Amino acid sequence: MRFSQRIGKRELKTELEREGLSLELRNTLWTLVLEQIIKSLSNEKPYQGKSELTNYFRDLWIHFFKYPIDNLPMSGDGTVSEYNSKPIIRKWFFSADWDLVLDFVEFSSDYNSKFCKICNIYFKEEMSSYRFVDKKLVEVNSEEEIIEIEAAIRNSDKFSSVKTHLKTAIELLSDKKNPDYRNSIKESISAVESLSKIITKNEKTTLGNALKEIEKTHAIPNSLKVAFSALYGYTSDEGGIRHSLLENNVKIDIEEARFMLVTCSAFVNYLLNKI
Repeated sequence: MRFSQRIGKRELKTELEREGLSLELRNTLWTLVLEQIIKSLSNEKPYQGKSELTNYFRDLWIHFFKYPIDNLPMSGDGTVSEYNSKPIIRKWFFSADWDLVLDFVEFSSDYNSKFCKICNIYFKEEMSSYRFVDKKLVEVNSEEEIIEIEAAIRNSDKFSSVKTHLKTAIELLSDKKNPDYRNSIKESISAVESLSKIITKNEKTTLGNALKEIEKTHAIPNSLKVAFSALYGYTSDEGGIRHSLLENNVKIDIEEARFMLVTCSAFVNYLLNKI
């Protein structure tokens, strides 16, 4: 907290920003794109190929902006210069709607492995409700949510089916233009069920049976049993959320989808630590 905020002369943000992008955060994101992406990519041409920087600008023009390629400033040998292309992108960046700017930031994250982690620091500092999770921008309520989701994806590397379900749940939840909360919940639940089948080595098993297998070698505290029973109710075919999901008149919002993703991720982490 700055001095001016501590003495009450300047407003202190107390709520996460969901429907917008502050000027401070937009400025910072542009700085990160400029320094971590544009200036970090080499413009040296490898043998019989295009440079990293040229490929980035070409990808932006063709796959993100959907501009005609002959509008991209290029030299005679096909090289794209930062100094000719950057002003065009910068002008768009500072005039585009906030959600499109985040689309751009997400698209650019593929070009630097450290970019997402650095962006998350500033998303948190500027009180944005969005964070990178597995290279997708997701709306979250706390850092603990991110930790659980990322840990579940990381820990499930050996179990491709579990990881695939979790990553799909994130993609469906994070799609701001066409979010699919209903199927995101289904994918979250499927991640838990998939791991249950792996634990019991039984394709037809249930979460309840998987818990019984774990209890044979690991004691589960009573408080957790209650939580697990509730989750089992959610994932059962009859009644619970899965049954309700089949009814199109039941409204599913981001809150329900995010809750199930975080809860199922935490549960996956617990199961993985027990087997």
